[in-house]
This record gives sequence, C-alpha cells and structure tokens, in this order.
Amino acid sequence: MLAAGIGGTPSFGEVTVTGGSTSSATDGTPGTGGTASTGRTKATTATGGTLSTGGSTNVKLVAETISRGDYHSCAVLRGGTVQCWGDNEYGQLGNGSTLNSSVPVAVFGITNAIAIAAGYKFTCAMLNGGTVQCWGYNEYGQLGNGTTTNSSIPVTVPGVTNAVAVAVGQFQTCAVRNGGTVQCWGGWGDSGAGPRPILCSTMVSAVPVTVSSITDAVGATLGVAHVCTVLSGGTVQCWGENNCGQLGNGTMTNSSMPVTVSSISNAVAVTAGRIHTCAILSDGTVQCWGNNGWDQLGNATATNSSVPVTVSGITNAIGISANGCADNTCALLSGGAVQCWGDNGMSELGNGTMTNSSIPVTVLGVTDAVAVTNGCAVLRGGTVQCWGFGWLGNGTTTGSSVPVTVSGF
Repeated sequence: MLAAGIGGTPSFGEVTVTGGSTSSATDGTPGTGGTASTGRTKATTATGGTLSTGGSTNVKLVAETISRGDYHSCAVLRGGTVQCWGDNEYGQLGNGSTLNSSVPVAVFGITNAIAIAAGYKFTCAMLNGGTVQCWGYNEYGQLGNGTTTNSSIPVTVPGVTNAVAVAVGQFQTCAVRNGGTVQCWGGWGDSGAGPRPILCSTMVSAVPVTVSSITDAVGATLGVAHVCTVLSGGTVQCWGENNCGQLGNGTMTNSSMPVTVSSISNAVAVTAGRIHTCAILSDGTVQCWGNNGWDQLGNATATNSSVPVTVSGITNAIGISANGCADNTCALLSGGAVQCWGDNGMSELGNGTMTNSSIPVTVLGVTDAVAVTNGCAVLRGGTVQCWGFGWLGNGTTTGSSVPVTVSGF
C-alpha cells in the first residue's frame, strides 16, 4: 500500500497508501499504502448533489484524494474532513459505529486532514501540522496509541508530531517524519501464525518505534509482510519477508534491516502489493519486483523476479497504487487515464472483464483522473469513481467491472 504524504515533486510523499494509498497529479506527488495526495486546497463546493453523511442535502462532496483498504475506502475532502464507506466491522469508517455503510459517512472529529491511508480493517489520516490519527482494527497495535483495543473513532498516535507521509499495511503502520526518519508500529500477522516484527527488532510495538539506519526517507509503502521506502536520492530500501523476492535485492532471504533494491537510482514513488512492489522512475516508467503468480509485475510474464523488471508500455506514469492485501497495481498517467494490471478475479482492473492481465489495461471511461488508489480514482472536479469488488460507495454492495460514481461526490 502507498504512503500518504505532503506536496513535493511527482514522487515521494504521495506513495500510499494502500492499501492502498493514492497518488495525486494535482499536488504533483504520486502515493499508502500506500500513497495519498495532500488535499491542501481549502475551497468548498455547496451546489447540487447530495450529502451522504446523514445530514442535510444539496451539498456536493468534493474529494481531494482517496485510499482503498480491505472492503472499505476513505477520501479527504476539500477543507480537511474525511468520508469513508464500506465494511465497518471494527469501526474502520471512523464514525463512532460498527455499522456498514454503502455510501460515504463522515469520520468523527477530523477537520484538517491532508492525507489518508486505508489498510486491513483500519485507517490512518495525517493531519495538518504532522500529527497522525488512526481508527478501526487494533489487535496488533496498528493504531499506535499504546493499546490493542479497537476504536470506531480516531485516536492520536503519540510521539508523531512532524509526519510528512503515512503508510499502512495489513496490521502495521509507518510514518515518514520531517528530516527523513521513519517510525513504525503494529506487527505482522497472517495465516494464524501470529504477529511478526516490522521494526527492525524482535518485538511488535503498539507505539511508534524508529527504524534503524534510515535517515533520508521521503516516502514509504507496506505490503502484507514487507516495507519499502524511497530515499531522497532516488534509491529504494526494503525490509521484511522476501519469499518471492519482494525486497528486490536479488535474493529471497528475509531481512529485518533495510536492504537496497537492485538497479534503481531514480525512483520518485513506490507502492507495495501483498507480496510484490512497484516503483515509478523519474522518466515515467514503472518497474516491479516480487511475486508474479497473478501477473502483477506487468511485464507480460508470470515469472517471479527478485530484481526490478519494467512494466510493459508505461512511459508517463505520475502516480501508482497497489493494495497491500491484493495482487494488482494501478498507475495514473499524465493525461488523466488510469491503467491497471495483475489479478482481476473480482474485476479490480476496471476494464469490463474478470481476466487477469500481465500487461497494463486501461480502466474504462476514466480520462481525467487526478488521484488514484487501487480500485478508485478522483476525477478533476472532485468526483470519485470506484470499480471491482463490492462496497463501491454507490448505495449498493454489488461489485462492478467498470467504474461507478460514489454517491454524493
């Protein structure tokens, strides 16, 4: 998933989230986690449309950036509020309840968000000023507030006061701080195996811990069990599990310390899927590495790679987003189109089919996107469209193989 970040060039901070995170062309940064865009414009629109928060009508919601997690999505609106929709089993919609919602609902108490990152049944937002708040599932301490208690409203992560990007994974969160250090909290846990460390240490932590040896990070992204960061000079470093080569260093050996991804010296954004990773390079091309069992490396093969390989046909990417719980990737192109590749078993590629693709295919009908997360896009003017599995925010729980408009935007 991409990290959500602040401003900058078409790179860095905006690599979300994530879960999905998003990327923004308007702010000039691609996104966590992945990444999400900053949404710093404060203009509001109050004409036409409907408000889907349970309040008054005749107010149109204008999205700045978006992030999609596991069966839920969240968007930062102009002005800094946040709206979420979808599954809400653990309070991941942040509205004080655990009731699912097929249309957007307002997150409680947030009025100054600038980035958002949705993970596996939890969500984190970066606020203006650099603090981070999280809500939802918290069994592994991924909310970062020193507890393992779920929360249906945002709680503040202590000790993070100068974040410039936030990224979420399956059960873990990382923040890039002003100055380039990285703090992480939470832990790995899948297949009943219990939590595994992400902190370059031997323990899982419910509060932020500083990652060893990284001092110049500008963006971060998390998969199911690995983390990658973009450094200020354009190199990429990763750590965690490496069973399919997702650390990109030419081996399949796990590492609890950051290792350098082979042959990349000009990365501007990075995003992690479940067990693969992709980066945008400064020339607009995209390279991916790791597992390729669902065609998620985009190089017209189904062969895993422990070193980066070039995604076919993309030369003008400005944003990128994978889902840390899935096996596909979407890229935002400079003209506003979106292309996706990889697993399409639930129509995640948005091209009207359910057929996997080992090369990028164009999401149907999206021509003016300004931000992308895996399965949703913000269009110019603030409309949001989503595709794939259910909970698309259009008042139903039915999936769609082509984009549908989220209610209220």
